[in-house]
Amino acid sequence: MIKKLHHAAYRCQDSERTRQFYEDFLGLPLVHTIPIATTKTDRSVNVLHTFYQLGDGSHLAFFEAPDMAFEFKEQHDFDLHIALEVDKSFLVNMVQRGKEKGIETRGIVDHSIIESAYFRDPNGYVVELCTKNHTHDELMSSGELDARQQLDEWTASTERKSA
Repeated sequence: MIKKLHHAAYRCQDSERTRQFYEDFLGLPLVHTIPIATTKTDRSVNVLHTFYQLGDGSHLAFFEAPDMAFEFKEQHDFDLHIALEVDKSFLVNMVQRGKEKGIETRGIVDHSIIESAYFRDPNGYVVELCTKNHTHDELMSSGELDARQQLDEWTASTERKSA
């Protein structure tokens, strides 16, 4: 049985700039680093693995691997984003802080079940801070949206278009 997310890992260009965003701006403490010089298959590498802890004990992690090619690009929200739940007052405060610090900041957007603001980290990833509204838990419960039926309908309609 899967218990919970331990960490989600991403590449980063610069561990210190990444730390400044995740620790200094977002407030996620840097709790662990792992310098990696040799892989389990005895390849020599130059990698730093960093871990930032969320309030539930899970982590966002990053690999800086300057000697390994990776295409960093500004991600579109639909392609990749990291969504983190916060309180409404924290969300409002972070929007103001992001703008003051010159961080790309968008929102607050009402998505009906959540309100969100979006920030771009130094690696091009979009970080969404969101707060639940009063209907969130009811609408996200397994029976309310009939998610499987909607997925089946979507799949059927997209198969028809591509056929």
